Amino acid sequence: MDQPEMGEFILSEQVRVNGRITAATLSSGGELGWGDRRLDVKKQVLGFFVEGSEIKIRAVVEAAAGSWCSGDKTKLIRKCFTLELLSIDSLRLWSQKLQEYLDSLGRPKRLFVFVNPYGGKKSASTIFVSDVKPLLDDANVEYTIQETKYQLHAKEVARSLDLAKYDGIVCVSGDGILVEVLNGLLIREDWENAIKIPLGVVPAGTGNGMVKSLLDSCGEPCAASNATMSIIRGHKRSLDVATISQGDTKFFSMLMLAWGLVADIDIESEKYRWMGSARLDFYGLQRIFGLRKYNGSIFFVPASGYESYGEPIDVEKEVIFEGESKTKSEDGPVTTQDYSYQGPKVDMKSLNWRKINGPFVSIWLHNVPWGGEDTMAAPDAQFSDGCLDLIMIKDCPKLSLLMLMNGLNDGSHVKSPHVSYLKVKAFILEPGTRVDDQTKAGIIDVDGEVLARGKGSYKSEEKTLMSYDKLLIKVDQGLATLFAPSLDLADLIPIPQD
Repeated sequence: MDQPEMGEFILSEQVRVNGRITAATLSSGGELGWGDRRLDVKKQVLGFFVEGSEIKIRAVVEAAAGSWCSGDKTKLIRKCFTLELLSIDSLRLWSQKLQEYLDSLGRPKRLFVFVNPYGGKKSASTIFVSDVKPLLDDANVEYTIQETKYQLHAKEVARSLDLAKYDGIVCVSGDGILVEVLNGLLIREDWENAIKIPLGVVPAGTGNGMVKSLLDSCGEPCAASNATMSIIRGHKRSLDVATISQGDTKFFSMLMLAWGLVADIDIESEKYRWMGSARLDFYGLQRIFGLRKYNGSIFFVPASGYESYGEPIDVEKEVIFEGESKTKSEDGPVTTQDYSYQGPKVDMKSLNWRKINGPFVSIWLHNVPWGGEDTMAAPDAQFSDGCLDLIMIKDCPKLSLLMLMNGLNDGSHVKSPHVSYLKVKAFILEPGTRVDDQTKAGIIDVDGEVLARGKGSYKSEEKTLMSYDKLLIKVDQGLATLFAPSLDLADLIPIPQD
């Protein structure tokens, strides 16, 4: 047999497959082959077990075009391949070398799994049983399952979980549970170690923006099987975390912040939840034709290459930084303790702050490219570049806005002359009232949840974590770690920003 492209042979042996004798090999680069079959152990082999004189290899393969899976060649199918060894010594040697190679890959062996049975189409439990559990079992991964029972349950569990027992935390849910886990880890006394635990997510919610961003970055479909495989393989990448502060109150964000049009559509369309995902398009049309503009101002520190946006300011006169905000929630702030994570330590007054005054149609900050499976909000966003992508609309004719919103599925909206698209290292939002009605204000939406409601806004009587006032947002580059589809060394090592 010819030498493989993936290194020298570790093993080369005659085996019996389907009743026929053939040569089987395992290379140092992780290629397992016999006959016409080749498996990349790193990407395809989940695990194996021994039964009598046979080694049964559990793997995943891509479905062929035109197969039962509707021609989607990237859909993964579980397979079990049987190699019969011809001697006890060969069986022992192959079992040993295969296990040694799998162990060398650094894959997680014990996972804590959150399942949110209430999110999205309420299908998370079914997705876990049908798509996630079989793959974890094939890979011999031990797991503890926790169904979330109420809002912030995952945050409570993450705050007190014995992390030494696990190699990662997985959320079978939408983005909301993942954000809860992040916030739970960062309010722990041992947050510096806690935040190092890798986080994984399997799409089972409404938005699924984070897992879509992860899988799409490697050309993989946003499917539960692909997401589960990225967790099993154990590859990781770092992720920026944004700290949103108002006085002593903090919230840690990993996805996005919206104010104006996008926030109004996202939150107010809840009244049409019976329509399913169509509610966003339906209500989006209403909001475009009944367009609102909001007074207010934004302050930001532009990344290199974006210094032309806005006007320079005197920070001593115009910006109130962390710990100096005079506004707190009327219902009493939910404050973090001194021992918990307090956000990145940055001399904010030394930075090059700039300002843009309203009115605004929409302010949208994004940490990753996709806001949902069908919404590429920030096509140039990177997971750990130390920046947030700002998508800003100040003024736009309604017909142009309608066409612009249609471009959200492929990111082409940022090319519109009515859109300003830039990267920022820090940000302050100073929200105001609606231009057409000074008695009404807006909604601030963070990671799909309401962070603050202004007077006269949708459900303004409900309590929120923060008040509708000035917010400071800082970015901690590469603070969190995610299970990812492929290993990207350039992304694992944060690049210092100017």
